[in-house]
Amino acid sequence: MSAPEIRTIGVVGLGAMGAGIAQLSIEAGYETVGREVTDELGEKARDRIAHFLQRKVDKERMTADERFAVLERLALQTELAALSDCDLVIEAIVEDLEAKHALFAELEGIVRPDAILATNTSALSVTEIASAVSTPERVVGMHFFNPAPLMPLVEIVRAELSSDDAVDAAYTLGERLGKKPIRCHDTPGFVVNRILIPLLNDCIRALDEARISPEELDTAMTAGAGWPMGPCTLVDLVGIDVHVHASEALYEKLREPRIAPPPRIVAMRNAGLLGRKSGRGFYSYD
Repeated sequence: MSAPEIRTIGVVGLGAMGAGIAQLSIEAGYETVGREVTDELGEKARDRIAHFLQRKVDKERMTADERFAVLERLALQTELAALSDCDLVIEAIVEDLEAKHALFAELEGIVRPDAILATNTSALSVTEIASAVSTPERVVGMHFFNPAPLMPLVEIVRAELSSDDAVDAAYTLGERLGKKPIRCHDTPGFVVNRILIPLLNDCIRALDEARISPEELDTAMTAGAGWPMGPCTLVDLVGIDVHVHASEALYEKLREPRIAPPPRIVAMRNAGLLGRKSGRGFYSYD
């Protein structure tokens, strides 16, 4: 396939990650179609984006007129058919292979034959996701990190049948969104999660083994190892449920003991202690 010039971007799923990706897109000047299953969820995402853009206005990094113009580039829709003219569609729905298969199969019948389909999955195989379509060469991974507007990295993931054109177009888009993209092949955890998930799990196990508090562990890793953020603070930010799910998915593929989520954090997930999103995790939040 020959990759199209990217002018219009679609984002399917406007939760925390999807809304962040949509914000990047409209700030970079792209006409963006954001799809959510209900108008209420779409408006909630728009409000979230508007809030973060207002903070830029308050910090004099953007004018009020610029903020208005940026928000005007976002079109909220509930029907997938609204994505028919998009040059590239980024999927940011729930981390469930069956749900992604259903979405990609439906998208293939809606978008143009040269449109690129990207997944923001952090834990699933891009190759397996691409197997849902008859044109897997158009499918790539674009793994943004949370929060997407602030984290500079995006992993551009080549699936087994991804075309060079699709990978190159996704990489170029990453640059135009102001990110530092890297190319990698479709392996469990890609690059960052393959390294970081077992490391974070080791840190969580050390809480009990070394009998220290989350504050002390975070201090140890920031003051002693030079981490910019302590592991407990980081997991609270990512979401304890998200971390457990990613650990379980990676462990299912690799069966390495360090990758399995520690019992402590599984128990926290089961109790609804999800970190910042729930107001309490390793720390409490207002």
